[in-house]
Amino acid sequence: MKTKMSEFEWAAWIFVVIGALNWGSMGLFSFDVVQVVFGTSPVLAKVVYALIGASGVYSLGLLFTKKK
Repeated sequence: MKTKMSEFEWAAWIFVVIGALNWGSMGLFSFDVVQVVFGTSPVLAKVVYALIGASGVYSLGLLFTKKK
């Protein structure tokens, strides 16, 4: 049975994908996409990193919860 994801879950999923792609580019090319995009605003870059981390924790929690 398929369940629809809420807007919050979609946003978390998008941030997790952005984080994964950023880590991949760091590992392969030593290129930090978030830093390049938000490098002029260190506070904004930290907010993006925090959102990515929180989204990862939330998504991890989704793995262990059962939806009805």
